[in-house]
Amino acid sequence: MVKALLVGLLAVIAVQRVSELRLARRNLAWAESVGGRVVDEPHYWLFFVLHSSWLLAWPLEAWLRGPSLAPAWGLWLAAFAAAEALRYWAIASLGPRWNTRIVIVPGQPPIRRGPYRLVAHPNYLAVALELACVPLVFGAWTSALVASLLNAALLLGLRIPAETRALREMARATTPDTTTKTTEDAS
Repeated sequence: MVKALLVGLLAVIAVQRVSELRLARRNLAWAESVGGRVVDEPHYWLFFVLHSSWLLAWPLEAWLRGPSLAPAWGLWLAAFAAAEALRYWAIASLGPRWNTRIVIVPGQPPIRRGPYRLVAHPNYLAVALELACVPLVFGAWTSALVASLLNAALLLGLRIPAETRALREMARATTPDTTTKTTEDAS
C-alpha cells in the first residue's frame, strides 16, 4: 500500500504539472491575443528547478528511508487534498488569466473573486502547503523543509515583489495622470 501511494502521488503530481504547463501555454496565447505581455522574470527558471528537484527528492528520500507512512500521514494527505482544492479554486477563479509566468493584460482589473477575496496569493499558499505536506506523508521531512524554505525565499524575495511591480506598472499605464495640470487648469 505504501509503495502504491508513493508512486500514485508522484504520478498524479507529475501529470498535474504537465497539464498546468499546457494550460499556461494556452492562457499565454489568449493573453497575447488581447494585448497581454509576459513580464521579464530572470528568476523563473529557479521555480522550474525547485519544483522539478522537489518532485525527485521526496520520493527518493522516502524510498531511501524505507517507504513507510509517517505517523500523521492521514493528516498530511488531507492537508494536501485541501491545498489542491484551494489551488484549483484559484486557477478556476483566474480563468484564462492564470499562468505560471507573470503576464500583464492591460485594461484587466485584478481578480477579486473566489479565494482572491480572502487571500492575496492563494495559489502560492496552496503550492507551499503541497511542497510541505506531500513529503511529510512519507516522513520525508528533509525534502519538505528544504523545498519549503527555498520556495518561501523565492516567493517573498523575488516573485511576489516582481508581480507587485508589474501590477503597479499596469495600473499606472491604465490610469490617467491627474497630477499633471495644463496652463488652463492652473489659472
